[in-house]
Amino acid sequence: MQAKRPNVVFLISDDHRDEAIGAFCNTVIQTPILDGLVNNGVSFRNTHIFGGLTGAVCAPSRACVNTGKSIFHTMVGQELHKCEHSSGIRPDIKLMPQSLRESGYYTHAVGKWHNDKASFARSFDGGDKLFFYGMSPHTQVPVQDFDPTGEYPKEREYIEETFSTQLFTDAAVQFVEAYNDESPFYLYVAYTAPHDPRTAPEPYASMYHRDDIPLPSNFSREHPFDNGEMLVRDEKLAALPRDAEEIRQHIADYYAMITHMDSEIGRIVEALKVKGIYENTLIVYTADHGLALGQHGLMGKQNLHEHSVRIPLIMSGVGLPQGRQITGLSSNIDIFPTVAAICDVELPKETEGISLLPLVSEEEGAIRDVVCSVYKDVQRMAMDGQWKLIRYYRSPISGLGTDRVQLFNLMEDPWETTDLSTHAIGAEPKERLTAALEDWMRVTGDFLASSSPSSLVD
Repeated sequence: MQAKRPNVVFLISDDHRDEAIGAFCNTVIQTPILDGLVNNGVSFRNTHIFGGLTGAVCAPSRACVNTGKSIFHTMVGQELHKCEHSSGIRPDIKLMPQSLRESGYYTHAVGKWHNDKASFARSFDGGDKLFFYGMSPHTQVPVQDFDPTGEYPKEREYIEETFSTQLFTDAAVQFVEAYNDESPFYLYVAYTAPHDPRTAPEPYASMYHRDDIPLPSNFSREHPFDNGEMLVRDEKLAALPRDAEEIRQHIADYYAMITHMDSEIGRIVEALKVKGIYENTLIVYTADHGLALGQHGLMGKQNLHEHSVRIPLIMSGVGLPQGRQITGLSSNIDIFPTVAAICDVELPKETEGISLLPLVSEEEGAIRDVVCSVYKDVQRMAMDGQWKLIRYYRSPISGLGTDRVQLFNLMEDPWETTDLSTHAIGAEPKERLTAALEDWMRVTGDFLASSSPSSLVD
């Protein structure tokens, strides 16, 4: 047992893809605070989300982060095979903040909680500016104060007009400044940025001009086939076929939201330093998923390309190495076990994630040979760090989608532009990843595991 366990500031954003950070070789976006956390800590550069069974990927993804478990073993709902919108976490599942709370941490939440109120209530001792929805206008945010009863009825809501990112940061800073308990704290700050509507305040809104924004090399005017989710809300946020100038503006607005959030995170970091507790605080930054914004002709997160499933995961402080970017594979269900290991908190026995600390200490070069992701009943993905396979299905429920596979060599083609699924060079990795994906689906309880696809057309 450590003499004094670290405080934890856990920051999670909405829609922030891995590459949209300056320290990760993006030469356009300005993220000096996140860059500082990268340079002062450890970044897990191959972290992928488990996925989701609903277009609102944020709810199941946040459930995976907070439970360290497969969504098939975590989410409430007897009709998951029909992919209904479910945000509830089973009442018998123990969450990360709940485990820290039971271990002696004072747990406090600020911002978005897109899962059920019961799981929130059993996880936190306190909270402020609590938002129980998926999205809202950033200057019209329906929030609640902490409710000791845990019920959070709708009539308790009130509208805050302060921009959401500042609103949540204000509450987080106030908590840090006021906290004087001897127990370590776990502060969970969940932003709704950079989720649309991407309406960053000035001066951030004017920081990026669309003429200065390069199009990604995988920009496409349209997706080449029906991936099973071409009509979701996110895909209607830009005209079809995609217009290059419109996409550049979307990216400019996206970067503005991230830079504003970065600046606000800096206020929390500064509050920790002024309080004199920065050195004994673990700061974690991650996101619930990424976003396409014109890549592959898509706009949203309802797909399994890298822009949508690969997320930033940065941990800084409490003796962690500085400036290390780790390429070993990891999943967002591994975040809880890693935080628990750093904080000397016992994991629930049913946790399926794996601590990433062996990667940090270099005791092991890899803890996973393959990472996989799911999307509804229409897409599955497996990747081994070099090769990536995406399996598409025709939905038995909606009839949408296409039976086919794609295979990419991410080492040579990180933007996933060249499908090698029918090339001789892809035969071995295609067979190997197909088998690995099927095994993973069985182990995680995927309802498609027993499916026998009728074809794998090219």
